[in-house]
Amino acid sequence: MINYQENYEHLSPVWSHYTDIIIDHAEGSYLYATDGRKVLDFTCGIGVTNTGHCHPKVVEAIREQAGKLIHGQMNLIVHKPILELVDELRKIVPPTLDGFFFSNSGAEALEGALKLARHATGRQNVIVFQGSFHGRTNATMAMTTSKNSYKVGYQPLMAGVYVAPFPYALRYGWDEEKTSQWCLDELELLLMTQSAPAETAAVFIEPVIGEGGYIVPPVSFMKGLRELTQKHGILLVADEVQSGFGRTGKWFGIQHFEVEPDIMTVAKGLASGMPISGVISRLDLMSKWIPGSHGGTYGGNAVAAAAGVATIRAMRDEKMLDNVNARGAQLKAGLAHLQEKYPQIAEIRGLGLMIGTEFRDAKGKPDKAFTKAVQHSCIDNNMLILTAGPWDNTIRWIPPLVVTEGQINEGLTIFESALKEAAK
Repeated sequence: MINYQENYEHLSPVWSHYTDIIIDHAEGSYLYATDGRKVLDFTCGIGVTNTGHCHPKVVEAIREQAGKLIHGQMNLIVHKPILELVDELRKIVPPTLDGFFFSNSGAEALEGALKLARHATGRQNVIVFQGSFHGRTNATMAMTTSKNSYKVGYQPLMAGVYVAPFPYALRYGWDEEKTSQWCLDELELLLMTQSAPAETAAVFIEPVIGEGGYIVPPVSFMKGLRELTQKHGILLVADEVQSGFGRTGKWFGIQHFEVEPDIMTVAKGLASGMPISGVISRLDLMSKWIPGSHGGTYGGNAVAAAAGVATIRAMRDEKMLDNVNARGAQLKAGLAHLQEKYPQIAEIRGLGLMIGTEFRDAKGKPDKAFTKAVQHSCIDNNMLILTAGPWDNTIRWIPPLVVTEGQINEGLTIFESALKEAAK
């Protein structure tokens, strides 16, 4: 008989663990542990299982495809599931984005987008924003600014990455429009003083900052950014790895701002837990990508692609976006009610079911200790929830897109109990 706990001790400690829960199975919004615990999962594997755990249509697609073809390398053959996935994606992405490349993870997609941008423009430098998370491979570590723990001990990293301020109004203490204009001015200054437009291939942005604190930029900032990049012939890359596939109440976070990027990266929610990611761009840009200069053995795996097809179809057929907007409004309203009782909640922000609750102390400083106390209490009471932000002072709400009204209320009840405990 397998001793799960003993084998747990042999996992590499490079994985940090929020809990020591060992899961037997999962369904919908719940995880079921080997010790009998039923845990409300408001993390979705960090925004992955958007359709809920083990959605029956996705499970069936995986089973069926596994009996037909598990692996077919994309340089050698082209399989039906990848073409079916392209067909489904073409129905939901901006119509100007008509070229598709597939990898396995979000970081791989970002590496691919970087390489594409350099080939397509003939330029080398890139600009990212403060608070961004783009991955933990060598290049994406250089592009990640949400926490230094992701790159400590690995430097020097890839050169040519420049960091611009993100319009995080609460941090600066200004209103959104003042923050937006200041950040746009600083970006222009960066282009005048650090990375000349003629040397800048792309600007990478998360339409909603994820790991950096679930921060939504003002519409004016996103539109100003698009105008500035177009003015200088710089590509705009929307990192939709966490904000994509219905998480924000639209198919993609960028759609809230009426802005179209030149390149989009996707992963996480694309296939409900199967490892697949994508670089989506204009085909005329991809035609400048030197054949053979990028690729991968497992990219566009047949089983993962079939899961992606089933995921998109289930989201559309079951009107999950409608549920996201209804449940997101319910969650925000419930949190706002709690904010009246607990002044430690400095801000509630987000779109759809991508919501952040930031905690600050009486002096207005980030309150990591209070946030962690709330998180740990939630976990002790069988609700899995994550923190975010450079100070770990933001609770991020990532329930599945199929979450019910009752489950949101269940989560709010657990959260209120945790607030009471932490406030003692």
